[in-house]
Amino acid sequence: MNTLMSVDTLVHRMASGARTVLLDVRWVLGDPHGRAHYTAGHIPGAVFVDLATELAGTGPATDGRHPLPQPQAFAESARCWGINDGDTVVAYDDNGNTAAARLWWLLRYAGFNQVSMLDGGLAAWRQANQAIERGIEQPCLGNVQLSSGHLPTAGIDEVAHWSATGKLLDARAPERYRGETEPMDPKAGHIPGALSAPTGGNLGADQRFLPADELAARFAALGISAATPVAVYCGSGVTAAHEIAALEIAGIDATLFPGSWSAWSNHAQLPVATGPEASGTKPEASATGPVAGRGPGTGSMSLRPSEPSVGVHPPAVKV
Repeated sequence: MNTLMSVDTLVHRMASGARTVLLDVRWVLGDPHGRAHYTAGHIPGAVFVDLATELAGTGPATDGRHPLPQPQAFAESARCWGINDGDTVVAYDDNGNTAAARLWWLLRYAGFNQVSMLDGGLAAWRQANQAIERGIEQPCLGNVQLSSGHLPTAGIDEVAHWSATGKLLDARAPERYRGETEPMDPKAGHIPGALSAPTGGNLGADQRFLPADELAARFAALGISAATPVAVYCGSGVTAAHEIAALEIAGIDATLFPGSWSAWSNHAQLPVATGPEASGTKPEASATGPVAGRGPGTGSMSLRPSEPSVGVHPPAVKV
């Protein structure tokens, strides 16, 4: 199924009665009022999804701020949203799909492929003068059966050495990558060898994803093609999924580091790089000890012990 669905296509589906589950993932870093925003106005029939409690699990700080949810808990959430086997799911938010992408990725990770993001999100829906509904939607319980491990993930050992043979992308804001500021996590900077590729660069001024050729050109400028092993991280594994979606639109497969910077920065022995690495300046790296790990493909410290890294594509050339 296509990564994106246009407003026109969604309107047609809704008018035709085609079974479509709409999921509203209203979440922005630093704004805990997603449910209130949803209640104040959402696409008719859309069900609210709470990112913090339904799209993330719990664990120690070394797992990151938004570790992957346990498979059983996520499957139960999906049924509570009203998803049945064979349904088409459309996820959206009001911030360029930076949160909706987490749901899109998790459903596909769980083996459910009939899911798209609404291109442009709620803003595009409003710009098309479509109806907005207030209140809370209470769906009937769905019957969807989900598993896990259908998309590749990487643990700390893999990403520690990924840039030796592939490309590791940091999807956070440039100032966080450079280490000039860090509002959330214990250390400022980035994983040594990572390239800065902020999520905002995937979107146009209208908050829609750039066309495939423009996204391909963006990633080509970073030395990435369809043959390049790519891994992506962000602050806590949420907006990294948006980068993976952009790479998919460009025809490039990518691996998610779920714990992202929030996990890496909570391991005291791991090195931290600062400065504009992508400019060609060798970054300063500080570390209290060597990186523990044997490199891609030789084993990893799983961020979720019950969900080992799968499909990490550890070829001779690793990202």
